[in-house]
Amino acid sequence: MATENERLPEGLGAVFARLIAATGPISIAHYMAEANARYYTSRDPLGAAGDFVTAPEISQMFGELIGLWLADIWQRAGSPDGVCYVELGPGRGTLARDALRAARQGGLAPEVHFVETSPALTALQRAAHPGAIWHHDLSSLPSDRPLLVVANEFLDALPVRQMVRTAGGWRERMVGLGENGTLVPVAGSRPMDAAVPARLARAGEGAIIETSPAAATAVQEVAARLAAQGGAALFIDYGYAEPQLGSTLQAVRAHRKVDVFTDPGEADLTALVDFGTLAGVAESAGARWLGTSGQGAWLAALGIGARAAALARAAPHAAESIEAAALRLTAPAEMGTLFKVMGLAAPSWPNGAGLIRASQVTVAG
Repeated sequence: MATENERLPEGLGAVFARLIAATGPISIAHYMAEANARYYTSRDPLGAAGDFVTAPEISQMFGELIGLWLADIWQRAGSPDGVCYVELGPGRGTLARDALRAARQGGLAPEVHFVETSPALTALQRAAHPGAIWHHDLSSLPSDRPLLVVANEFLDALPVRQMVRTAGGWRERMVGLGENGTLVPVAGSRPMDAAVPARLARAGEGAIIETSPAAATAVQEVAARLAAQGGAALFIDYGYAEPQLGSTLQAVRAHRKVDVFTDPGEADLTALVDFGTLAGVAESAGARWLGTSGQGAWLAALGIGARAAALARAAPHAAESIEAAALRLTAPAEMGTLFKVMGLAAPSWPNGAGLIRASQVTVAG
Protein backbone atom coordinates (compact mmCIF):
# COMPACT_ATOMS: atom_id res chain seq x y z
CA MET A 1 0.00 0.00 0.00
CA ALA A 2 1.31 3.46 -0.90
CA THR A 3 2.33 5.76 1.91
CA GLU A 4 1.10 9.36 2.25
CA ASN A 5 4.09 10.63 0.26
CA GLU A 6 3.72 7.99 -2.47
CA ARG A 7 0.09 8.59 -3.41
CA LEU A 8 -0.62 9.07 -7.09
CA PRO A 9 -1.53 12.58 -8.25
CA GLU A 10 -5.23 13.39 -8.05
CA GLY A 11 -7.10 12.81 -11.28
CA LEU A 12 -7.44 15.95 -13.38
CA GLY A 13 -11.15 15.28 -13.84
CA ALA A 14 -11.72 15.74 -10.11
CA VAL A 15 -9.64 18.93 -10.12
CA PHE A 16 -11.72 20.32 -12.98
CA ALA A 17 -14.98 19.33 -11.29
CA ARG A 18 -14.05 21.21 -8.12
CA LEU A 19 -12.94 24.26 -10.09
CA ILE A 20 -16.15 24.34 -12.14
CA ALA A 21 -18.32 23.84 -9.06
CA ALA A 22 -16.60 26.79 -7.39
CA THR A 23 -16.20 29.26 -10.25
CA GLY A 24 -18.34 28.09 -13.17
CA PRO A 25 -17.61 26.47 -16.55
CA ILE A 26 -14.11 26.66 -18.05
CA SER A 27 -13.28 27.21 -21.71
CA ILE A 28 -12.49 24.35 -24.09
CA ALA A 29 -9.07 25.95 -24.56
CA HIS A 30 -8.39 25.90 -20.80
CA TYR A 31 -9.55 22.30 -20.57
CA MET A 32 -7.41 21.14 -23.51
CA ALA A 33 -4.30 23.01 -22.37
CA GLU A 34 -4.39 21.58 -18.84
CA ALA A 35 -5.28 18.07 -19.99
CA ASN A 36 -2.46 17.89 -22.56
CA ALA A 37 0.05 19.42 -20.15
CA ARG A 38 -0.71 16.62 -17.66
CA TYR A 39 -0.70 14.00 -20.43
CA TYR A 40 2.60 14.89 -22.13
CA THR A 41 4.64 15.56 -19.02
CA SER A 42 3.91 12.12 -17.58
CA ARG A 43 4.67 9.59 -20.33
CA ASP A 44 6.04 8.54 -23.69
CA PRO A 45 2.79 8.35 -25.70
CA LEU A 46 4.30 6.97 -28.92
CA GLY A 47 4.47 3.51 -30.42
CA ALA A 48 2.53 0.26 -30.14
CA ALA A 49 2.70 0.35 -26.35
CA GLY A 50 1.56 4.00 -26.25
CA ASP A 51 -1.50 5.79 -27.54
CA PHE A 52 -0.63 6.70 -31.15
CA VAL A 53 2.01 6.34 -33.88
CA THR A 54 3.40 9.26 -35.88
CA ALA A 55 4.83 9.22 -39.40
CA PRO A 56 8.52 9.14 -38.34
CA GLU A 57 7.84 5.97 -36.35
CA ILE A 58 6.18 4.33 -39.37
CA SER A 59 9.21 4.56 -41.65
CA GLN A 60 12.65 6.16 -41.92
CA MET A 61 11.59 7.38 -45.37
CA PHE A 62 9.49 10.16 -43.86
CA GLY A 63 12.35 11.79 -41.97
CA GLU A 64 14.82 11.17 -44.77
CA LEU A 65 12.72 13.05 -47.31
CA ILE A 66 12.28 15.94 -44.89
CA GLY A 67 16.06 16.08 -44.49
CA LEU A 68 16.57 16.11 -48.25
CA TRP A 69 13.95 18.87 -48.63
CA LEU A 70 15.80 20.97 -46.07
CA ALA A 71 19.19 20.35 -47.70
CA ASP A 72 17.78 21.21 -51.12
CA ILE A 73 16.24 24.54 -50.13
CA TRP A 74 19.35 25.43 -48.10
CA GLN A 75 21.60 24.75 -51.09
CA ARG A 76 19.43 26.81 -53.42
CA ALA A 77 19.48 29.65 -50.86
CA GLY A 78 23.27 29.74 -51.22
CA SER A 79 24.22 27.32 -48.41
CA PRO A 80 24.40 30.00 -45.67
CA ASP A 81 26.72 29.28 -42.73
CA GLY A 82 25.55 28.71 -39.17
CA VAL A 83 22.10 27.45 -40.00
CA CYS A 84 20.18 25.69 -37.19
CA TYR A 85 17.86 22.70 -37.37
CA VAL A 86 14.91 23.38 -35.06
CA GLU A 87 12.23 20.80 -34.30
CA LEU A 88 9.07 21.65 -32.38
CA GLY A 89 7.81 18.70 -30.36
CA PRO A 90 10.44 16.19 -31.56
CA GLY A 91 8.93 13.10 -29.95
CA ARG A 92 11.57 10.42 -29.45
CA GLY A 93 14.00 12.19 -31.79
CA THR A 94 13.29 9.72 -34.58
CA LEU A 95 12.44 12.28 -37.24
CA ALA A 96 15.54 14.34 -36.42
CA ARG A 97 17.76 11.25 -36.59
CA ASP A 98 16.56 10.34 -40.08
CA ALA A 99 16.34 13.91 -41.38
CA LEU A 100 19.81 14.91 -40.21
CA ARG A 101 21.36 11.74 -41.63
CA ALA A 102 19.84 12.48 -45.05
CA ALA A 103 20.67 16.20 -44.85
CA ARG A 104 24.34 15.42 -44.35
CA GLN A 105 24.34 13.77 -47.77
CA GLY A 106 23.56 17.23 -49.15
CA GLY A 107 26.31 18.89 -47.16
CA LEU A 108 23.96 20.22 -44.47
CA ALA A 109 25.17 19.58 -40.91
CA PRO A 110 23.31 22.14 -38.78
CA GLU A 111 23.37 22.82 -35.06
CA VAL A 112 20.38 20.99 -33.53
CA HIS A 113 17.76 22.67 -31.34
CA PHE A 114 14.69 21.00 -29.84
CA VAL A 115 11.64 22.78 -28.41
CA GLU A 116 10.16 20.36 -25.86
CA THR A 117 8.29 20.62 -22.54
CA SER A 118 7.87 16.93 -21.67
CA PRO A 119 10.51 15.57 -19.25
CA ALA A 120 9.77 12.00 -20.38
CA LEU A 121 10.34 12.78 -24.06
CA THR A 122 13.31 15.05 -23.37
CA ALA A 123 15.08 12.10 -21.73
CA LEU A 124 14.57 10.00 -24.87
CA GLN A 125 15.75 12.85 -27.08
CA ARG A 126 18.93 13.33 -25.01
CA ALA A 127 19.80 9.67 -25.46
CA ALA A 128 19.36 9.93 -29.23
CA HIS A 129 20.85 13.43 -29.72
CA PRO A 130 23.28 14.19 -26.89
CA GLY A 131 24.68 17.22 -28.73
CA ALA A 132 21.34 18.99 -29.16
CA ILE A 133 20.24 22.13 -27.33
CA TRP A 134 16.83 22.17 -25.62
CA HIS A 135 14.29 24.99 -25.22
CA HIS A 136 10.94 25.22 -23.46
CA ASP A 137 9.62 27.65 -26.08
CA LEU A 138 10.73 29.51 -29.19
CA SER A 139 11.86 32.64 -27.37
CA SER A 140 15.33 31.31 -26.53
CA LEU A 141 16.19 30.04 -30.01
CA PRO A 142 19.19 31.67 -31.72
CA SER A 143 18.24 35.01 -33.25
CA ASP A 144 21.34 35.70 -35.37
CA ARG A 145 21.27 32.94 -38.01
CA PRO A 146 18.90 31.15 -40.41
CA LEU A 147 16.56 28.50 -39.00
CA LEU A 148 15.30 25.31 -40.61
CA VAL A 149 12.17 24.52 -38.62
CA VAL A 150 10.24 21.23 -38.62
CA ALA A 151 6.98 20.72 -36.73
CA ASN A 152 5.36 17.33 -37.26
CA GLU A 153 2.09 16.74 -35.40
CA PHE A 154 2.80 19.70 -33.17
CA LEU A 155 0.03 22.17 -33.99
CA ASP A 156 -2.81 19.65 -33.57
CA ALA A 157 -2.13 19.30 -29.82
CA LEU A 158 -2.30 23.04 -29.13
CA PRO A 159 -5.51 24.32 -27.45
CA VAL A 160 -8.49 25.28 -29.56
CA ARG A 161 -11.26 27.75 -28.82
CA GLN A 162 -14.81 26.89 -29.83
CA MET A 163 -17.96 28.97 -30.27
CA VAL A 164 -21.43 27.49 -30.67
CA ARG A 165 -24.57 29.04 -32.20
CA THR A 166 -27.44 28.93 -29.73
CA ALA A 167 -31.04 30.14 -29.96
CA GLY A 168 -29.83 33.34 -28.31
CA GLY A 169 -26.81 33.86 -30.59
CA TRP A 170 -23.16 32.85 -30.52
CA ARG A 171 -21.62 31.73 -27.23
CA GLU A 172 -18.23 30.30 -26.28
CA ARG A 173 -18.33 26.52 -25.88
CA MET A 174 -17.27 25.63 -22.37
CA VAL A 175 -16.86 22.62 -20.09
CA GLY A 176 -19.37 22.37 -17.27
CA LEU A 177 -20.81 19.77 -14.93
CA GLY A 178 -23.58 17.34 -15.87
CA GLU A 179 -26.33 16.21 -13.51
CA ASN A 180 -24.20 13.39 -12.14
CA GLY A 181 -21.06 15.49 -11.80
CA THR A 182 -19.48 14.42 -15.08
CA LEU A 183 -17.72 16.90 -17.36
CA VAL A 184 -19.89 17.95 -20.31
CA PRO A 185 -19.78 20.64 -23.01
CA VAL A 186 -22.05 23.63 -22.34
CA ALA A 187 -22.66 27.03 -23.89
CA GLY A 188 -21.28 30.02 -22.03
CA SER A 189 -23.45 32.92 -20.95
CA ARG A 190 -21.59 35.80 -22.61
CA PRO A 191 -22.65 36.84 -26.15
CA MET A 192 -19.82 36.26 -28.63
CA ASP A 193 -21.47 37.41 -31.88
CA ALA A 194 -18.88 40.15 -32.41
CA ALA A 195 -16.09 37.55 -32.53
CA VAL A 196 -17.69 35.52 -35.36
CA PRO A 197 -16.63 36.16 -38.99
CA ALA A 198 -19.45 37.77 -40.95
CA ARG A 199 -19.60 34.96 -43.50
CA LEU A 200 -20.32 32.44 -40.71
CA ALA A 201 -22.54 34.58 -38.51
CA ARG A 202 -25.80 33.18 -39.92
CA ALA A 203 -24.90 29.50 -39.48
CA GLY A 204 -27.68 27.38 -38.04
CA GLU A 205 -28.31 26.69 -34.39
CA GLY A 206 -25.82 24.13 -33.05
CA ALA A 207 -23.08 25.14 -35.49
CA ILE A 208 -19.57 25.24 -34.01
CA ILE A 209 -16.66 27.45 -35.03
CA GLU A 210 -13.21 26.27 -33.97
CA THR A 211 -10.04 28.36 -33.91
CA SER A 212 -6.60 27.93 -32.39
CA PRO A 213 -5.01 31.17 -31.17
CA ALA A 214 -2.13 29.06 -29.81
CA ALA A 215 -1.39 27.55 -33.25
CA ALA A 216 -1.62 30.99 -34.86
CA THR A 217 0.83 32.38 -32.29
CA ALA A 218 3.32 29.57 -32.91
CA VAL A 219 3.18 30.01 -36.70
CA GLN A 220 3.38 33.80 -36.36
CA GLU A 221 6.52 33.53 -34.22
CA VAL A 222 8.22 31.11 -36.60
CA ALA A 223 7.26 33.24 -39.61
CA ALA A 224 8.58 36.42 -37.98
CA ARG A 225 11.89 34.72 -37.22
CA LEU A 226 12.21 33.49 -40.80
CA ALA A 227 11.53 36.99 -42.09
CA ALA A 228 14.18 38.46 -39.79
CA GLN A 229 16.81 35.70 -39.81
CA GLY A 230 16.33 33.70 -43.00
CA GLY A 231 15.45 30.05 -43.30
CA ALA A 232 12.49 27.82 -44.00
CA ALA A 233 9.88 25.79 -42.12
CA LEU A 234 7.69 22.73 -42.61
CA PHE A 235 4.48 22.29 -40.62
CA ILE A 236 3.06 18.78 -41.09
CA ASP A 237 -0.20 17.78 -39.47
CA TYR A 238 -3.67 16.51 -40.08
CA GLY A 239 -6.01 19.31 -41.01
CA TYR A 240 -7.94 21.14 -43.71
CA ALA A 241 -7.08 23.73 -46.32
CA GLU A 242 -10.06 26.06 -45.81
CA PRO A 243 -11.96 27.07 -42.64
CA GLN A 244 -14.94 24.86 -41.88
CA LEU A 245 -17.75 24.51 -39.36
CA GLY A 246 -17.86 21.81 -36.69
CA SER A 247 -15.87 20.51 -33.75
CA THR A 248 -12.82 18.43 -34.64
CA LEU A 249 -11.68 17.92 -31.05
CA GLN A 250 -10.90 14.27 -30.34
CA ALA A 251 -9.22 12.09 -27.73
CA VAL A 252 -7.07 9.04 -28.46
CA ARG A 253 -5.97 6.42 -25.94
CA ALA A 254 -4.36 3.07 -26.72
CA HIS A 255 -4.83 3.74 -30.45
CA ARG A 256 -8.61 4.16 -30.08
CA LYS A 257 -10.84 7.21 -29.98
CA VAL A 258 -12.34 7.80 -26.55
CA ASP A 259 -14.68 10.39 -25.04
CA VAL A 260 -13.06 13.84 -24.95
CA PHE A 261 -14.50 14.70 -21.55
CA THR A 262 -13.65 11.46 -19.73
CA ASP A 263 -10.36 11.09 -17.83
CA PRO A 264 -8.67 14.35 -18.93
CA GLY A 265 -4.90 14.05 -18.84
CA GLU A 266 -5.02 10.35 -19.67
CA ALA A 267 -5.61 10.63 -23.43
CA ASP A 268 -4.11 12.68 -26.25
CA LEU A 269 -6.39 15.60 -27.14
CA THR A 270 -6.02 16.97 -30.66
CA ALA A 271 -7.94 18.99 -33.24
CA LEU A 272 -7.61 19.42 -37.00
CA VAL A 273 -5.30 22.23 -38.10
CA ASP A 274 -6.73 25.12 -40.15
CA PHE A 275 -3.88 25.48 -42.66
CA GLY A 276 -5.70 28.08 -44.75
CA THR A 277 -5.87 30.51 -41.86
CA LEU A 278 -2.30 29.76 -40.75
CA ALA A 279 -0.91 30.51 -44.22
CA GLY A 280 -2.40 33.99 -43.94
CA VAL A 281 -0.95 34.39 -40.44
CA ALA A 282 2.50 33.48 -41.74
CA GLU A 283 2.33 35.97 -44.61
CA SER A 284 1.13 38.75 -42.31
CA ALA A 285 4.26 38.13 -40.18
CA GLY A 286 6.53 38.66 -43.18
CA ALA A 287 7.31 35.10 -44.30
CA ARG A 288 6.62 33.60 -47.71
CA TRP A 289 3.97 30.90 -47.83
CA LEU A 290 5.49 28.31 -50.16
CA GLY A 291 2.28 26.33 -50.47
CA THR A 292 0.32 23.56 -48.80
CA SER A 293 0.06 20.04 -50.23
CA GLY A 294 -1.38 16.73 -49.16
CA GLN A 295 1.28 14.63 -47.46
CA GLY A 296 0.93 11.85 -50.02
CA ALA A 297 1.44 14.15 -52.99
CA TRP A 298 4.37 15.88 -51.31
CA LEU A 299 6.18 12.65 -50.45
CA ALA A 300 5.54 11.34 -53.96
CA ALA A 301 7.01 14.51 -55.48
CA LEU A 302 10.09 14.08 -53.30
CA GLY A 303 10.61 10.51 -54.51
CA ILE A 304 9.24 8.20 -51.83
CA GLY A 305 8.54 5.58 -54.50
CA ALA A 306 12.17 5.45 -55.58
CA ARG A 307 13.37 5.45 -51.97
CA ALA A 308 11.05 2.58 -51.06
CA ALA A 309 12.28 0.58 -54.04
CA ALA A 310 15.92 1.18 -53.05
CA LEU A 311 15.25 0.07 -49.46
CA ALA A 312 13.44 -3.04 -50.71
CA ARG A 313 16.38 -3.98 -52.95
CA ALA A 314 18.76 -3.59 -50.03
CA ALA A 315 16.55 -5.66 -47.72
CA PRO A 316 14.38 -8.03 -49.80
CA HIS A 317 13.09 -9.74 -46.66
CA ALA A 318 11.51 -6.45 -45.60
CA ALA A 319 10.11 -5.45 -48.99
CA GLU A 320 6.50 -6.09 -48.01
CA SER A 321 6.70 -4.00 -44.83
CA ILE A 322 8.50 -1.20 -46.67
CA GLU A 323 5.74 -1.07 -49.28
CA ALA A 324 3.07 -1.10 -46.56
CA ALA A 325 4.76 1.80 -44.77
CA ALA A 326 4.96 3.85 -47.97
CA LEU A 327 1.26 3.25 -48.62
CA ARG A 328 0.34 4.21 -45.07
CA LEU A 329 2.19 7.51 -45.46
CA THR A 330 0.82 8.35 -48.91
CA ALA A 331 -2.47 6.56 -49.68
CA PRO A 332 -5.58 8.80 -49.67
CA ALA A 333 -7.37 6.34 -47.38
CA GLU A 334 -4.47 6.44 -44.91
CA MET A 335 -2.38 9.59 -44.17
CA GLY A 336 -1.93 10.87 -47.73
CA THR A 337 -4.93 13.19 -47.95
CA LEU A 338 -5.86 14.05 -44.36
CA PHE A 339 -2.31 15.09 -43.49
CA LYS A 340 -1.05 18.34 -45.01
CA VAL A 341 2.42 19.84 -45.48
CA MET A 342 2.71 23.63 -45.27
CA GLY A 343 5.99 25.30 -46.21
CA LEU A 344 7.22 28.75 -45.20
CA ALA A 345 10.42 30.61 -45.99
CA ALA A 346 12.18 33.92 -45.63
CA PRO A 347 11.30 36.41 -48.40
CA SER A 348 14.70 35.96 -50.07
CA TRP A 349 14.69 32.15 -49.94
CA PRO A 350 13.62 29.96 -52.90
CA ASN A 351 10.48 27.88 -53.34
CA GLY A 352 10.19 24.49 -51.64
CA ALA A 353 10.11 21.24 -53.57
CA GLY A 354 6.75 19.51 -53.89
CA LEU A 355 4.61 22.32 -52.49
CA ILE A 356 1.65 23.83 -54.30
CA ARG A 357 0.65 27.43 -53.69
CA ALA A 358 -3.03 27.26 -54.47
CA SER A 359 -6.35 27.43 -52.65
CA GLN A 360 -7.04 23.82 -53.59
CA VAL A 361 -4.68 21.46 -51.75
CA THR A 362 -3.24 18.74 -53.96
CA VAL A 363 -3.68 15.22 -52.64
CA ALA A 364 -2.28 11.84 -53.53
CA GLY A 365 -4.44 9.83 -55.83
